[in-house]
Amino acid sequence: MSSHHRHDEVALSYHESCLRLSDVDLLKGPYWLNDQIISFYFEYLEKHIFENEHDLLFVSPEVTQCIRMVAQDEVGIFLEPLRAQQRTFVFFALNDNQAADRAGGSHWSLLVFSRPEQAFYHFDSSRNANAEYARQLVAVLKRALHCPEALLRTGDCLQQSNGYDCGVHVLCTVDAVAQQIRKSGRIEGVRSARYDVIRSKREELLGIILTLGGRIK
Repeated sequence: MSSHHRHDEVALSYHESCLRLSDVDLLKGPYWLNDQIISFYFEYLEKHIFENEHDLLFVSPEVTQCIRMVAQDEVGIFLEPLRAQQRTFVFFALNDNQAADRAGGSHWSLLVFSRPEQAFYHFDSSRNANAEYARQLVAVLKRALHCPEALLRTGDCLQQSNGYDCGVHVLCTVDAVAQQIRKSGRIEGVRSARYDVIRSKREELLGIILTLGGRIK
């Protein structure tokens, strides 16, 4: 173990998520959010905010990346334990990383499947930079989720004003979409997140980590 890793202590263990101090530090400055932060927030939504709403599924970025990289007939290995085919709405954090064996990439966007609408909604805060990756993932998911007729729609998404807040936009858009689903049972008509919400999200996440007994410094 490197000396760097020894000093990079665990800041919070929450169900399947483990945040280290270096992960938490990404929330403090103008930094790109990594897989660990997004996985943690998805798990927080599933285990806390929407714990009684089993029609919603939040798929971790790691699992989404595996789905993108494996053969079509292996996709079920990842989705079946999550009961994805029984869920009404499924959220995927999509990354432009093309490497199967490591985390990375430079841009996040959000793909959400709506079974009632037979549609996938793609929300991209950087001029649809991930559009081709979204199309590729949808092609795989239409078979895996048994929705061959589902359409891919472009969701209304506030555009980021810098090069590092794509992950924050994804988390705020997840909030907006989930609230719209709660209200109407559909994604259509969801309003884009506002800039003030984007600006305050990092601070909100730090507060959640503290509330759950984690450390932020």
